[in-house]
Amino acid sequence: MTDGSPTPLRPMPDDWRRALAVVAHPDDLEYGCSAAVASWVADGRQITYVLATRGEAGMDTMTPERARSLREAEQRAAAAAVGVRAVEFLDHRDGVIEYGIPLRRDIAGAVRRHRPELVITLNHRDTWASGAWNTPDHVAVGRAVLDAVADAGNRWIFPELTEQGLRPWDGVRWVAVANSPTPSHAVPAEAGFEQGVRSLLRHRAYLEALTEEDPETYARRFLADNTRVHSSRFAGEPAVAFELFSR
Repeated sequence: MTDGSPTPLRPMPDDWRRALAVVAHPDDLEYGCSAAVASWVADGRQITYVLATRGEAGMDTMTPERARSLREAEQRAAAAAVGVRAVEFLDHRDGVIEYGIPLRRDIAGAVRRHRPELVITLNHRDTWASGAWNTPDHVAVGRAVLDAVADAGNRWIFPELTEQGLRPWDGVRWVAVANSPTPSHAVPAEAGFEQGVRSLLRHRAYLEALTEEDPETYARRFLADNTRVHSSRFAGEPAVAFELFSR
C-alpha cells in the first residue's frame, strides 16, 4: 500500500465443504489453526486430519515406544475437541521425515481418498515470522503437500494408487498454509478460540514435558498471542492467518 501500512488480510474462501489437513506431528494443527477448524466444523464443514508421524521423537522424557501411543491418543482427543472425528497417521519417522517420492505418494493417496476442495498444512518455509529456523519435518511435509495436491490429479503419476482404487482427484481449489511468515488470508478466531484452547490442552503430557508453566495458562497465552499478531491487518479482530495458494 502506498501509505506504508500493512496489506490487509483477505477473508478465506467459504464456498467449500470438504477439507484435508496434512501436517508432520501431533500438536501442529493445535498450535497452528485449531480455532479456525472449530469454526469451520461448527458451520457444517467436513475436515479430516492426516499426520505424517505419531510424534514419537517429541518428548525427551519418554521413549519413542511409549510416546508413540500417548501422542496418538492425545492427537485424537485434540481433534475431537474441535469436532474432527477422522484422524489418520502415515507412519513416517518423526524427526527425520524426508521430502521425496514416498512422502508425496502417501499424501497424494490421502488427497485421492478424501477428495477435498481445501487442503491445509503448516509453514513449509525455512523460517517462521520471527526469523527462527523452521524444522526439517515441517518443511518437508509442507512442500510435499503443495506438490502432492498436483500429483493427486494426474493419473500418470503414482498409477499404483489407481490400481488400489484411489481414482485421481483434481478438485483441490486451494492450499492454505498456517503459521506462514507471509500470510495473505485469515479466519476470525474468536468463535473457535475456546475450543482451540481445549484442543491444545488435550496434548497435556506433551505440554507438561515442554514447559514448567501451567498447561492451561501456557495454551491460552500462546493462542491469544498467535491470534492477535495479525489483528491489525484484519480489521482489529483476532485471526488465524494463512498463506493461500489457489489452483
